Amino acid sequence: MRKNMRLFVLLAIPALILSACTTTEKKEVLDMEKVRVEIQAMEDAYSAGEKAKDADAVALYYSDDAISYSRNRQPLSGKAAIRDYIANNIAKDTTDNYNVYKVVDLYAEGNTAVEIGSWTEFDTSGKEMENGNYMSYFEKRDGKYICVRDMSTTTSPVKSGM
Repeated sequence: MRKNMRLFVLLAIPALILSACTTTEKKEVLDMEKVRVEIQAMEDAYSAGEKAKDADAVALYYSDDAISYSRNRQPLSGKAAIRDYIANNIAKDTTDNYNVYKVVDLYAEGNTAVEIGSWTEFDTSGKEMENGNYMSYFEKRDGKYICVRDMSTTTSPVKSGM
């Protein structure tokens, strides 16, 4: 009996040590509605920045290491390049048209999220001028989502000469 008890103790101690060393990772369950609201608020702020012709406000959407892809141009690397591109477009704009961005699909896990959205351009009377789609990849940094990659398209046909 004593021998069995000693054997049990000898086997139990390493088992306890090993079980203490292993950690069970508890997956965080994301509140997808909360994530959707946060991402839509970012899209609304982006739109408001464009409408106010404030490139700095629009650029707040992006991380310093962001890359932005769009039709008929090379990717823009870095928040500064993206901001400069936006500022250039704002300076050339004489239409006062504005864009509305809408979250269509959202996928999130851990500290990342992918948004598939639609955009619509309106003139000052509210008439739809153009529309398209976009995809943005976000990482949660310092407690909030920030765009690190985005890509957009238009549903308009390619104009000749482009």
